[in-house]
Amino acid sequence: MEKFTTLTGVAAPMDMINIDTDAIIPKQYLKTIKRSGLGKALFAEMRYKEDGSENEDFILNKPAYRQSKILIAGENFGCGSSREHAPWALHDFGIRCVIAPSFADIFHNNCFKNGMLPIELPQEEIDKLLDDASRGANATITIDLEKQEISGPDGGVIKFEIDPHSRHCLLNGLDDIGQTEQKMHKIDAHEERLQTERPWL
Repeated sequence: MEKFTTLTGVAAPMDMINIDTDAIIPKQYLKTIKRSGLGKALFAEMRYKEDGSENEDFILNKPAYRQSKILIAGENFGCGSSREHAPWALHDFGIRCVIAPSFADIFHNNCFKNGMLPIELPQEEIDKLLDDASRGANATITIDLEKQEISGPDGGVIKFEIDPHSRHCLLNGLDDIGQTEQKMHKIDAHEERLQTERPWL
């Protein structure tokens, strides 16, 4: 898994509550188990018109936000079904951090397992970031996971909290498999001991 240390990029404002996983990646795109290629389907029902052309009013279709790496959203982001395709689609588009007042638990956990950082902040700080993000291409912010800080375009700094274990995994690029591999010496030692103590197994 790709490490997450610092991230600098344009932040796109999506001031909507209860953005569910079906909005993030509609069900018709769930036929694949590949993590790549899903970025084009991100927010498909809002991003595209019925004829397949782009909806020019949708935030990620606006020139200033086409390369966004950060999303500022409303409360309960990622609610709905538990599809892991949701963080896959966001990551494939290029978004590696979502900042919101709250997240659905399963989506929140899936982000960490896929190299993405979900940050929870009080609404007043979200409002400040939404205002910053409204500046378009000038809405560049920097997220420093080591320091647990968000630096805005005006030089202001917002501190955020994160579970220490999740932080460690992101900083070191460890998904579930990576964490298991770090303990292989203990697993091998346990297997060798079992063969000696219980050879009939």
